[in-house]
Amino acid sequence: MTAVGTRAATAPDAAMRGPVPRWAEWAAQATMWCALPSGIWRVLFALGLPAGFTGSQDPENGPWFVLPYVIGLTALSETVAFLSLGLVRPWGEVWPRWVPVLRGRRIRPLAAIVPASLGAVALVCLWTPLVFGFSNSDPEMPHGAKAVILYVCYLPLVAWGPLLAAVTAAYAVRRRRHG
Repeated sequence: MTAVGTRAATAPDAAMRGPVPRWAEWAAQATMWCALPSGIWRVLFALGLPAGFTGSQDPENGPWFVLPYVIGLTALSETVAFLSLGLVRPWGEVWPRWVPVLRGRRIRPLAAIVPASLGAVALVCLWTPLVFGFSNSDPEMPHGAKAVILYVCYLPLVAWGPLLAAVTAAYAVRRRRHG
């Protein structure tokens, strides 16, 4: 058997993968958009954008590592959101060619379903309280228009967990039906 024959045998084609529902594709893409506004807000805040924080919460009064921390947190959030695309793309079922040891091997469904499900639950628990708004009892928190901007940038995170849960369920159903 040739290398081409081996790769063709392990790579999922459309018939082997099963159809990805259009809504699942859109939901997977939406997860990245859910995380983006808060990430942009955090980076601008760390760069010194006057966001309305005062006292100890003002980044100018914080330690030197605020900017690297915020950039790292934003990059991590966007990376995790990007991974939800693996639930609707071929690289979520077979390791891509650029992964050295695992390339071409099938990904066991539970290896994607379990972390995605746990992530969805964690996101729902973490961000659902935003529906009720931020606490304005802290005098160092932003007020007025700056509080509205903060809230609008973080509110899309409320949808991230349910979207991930829906995409994970679609992935589980598709992998169960089509391998």
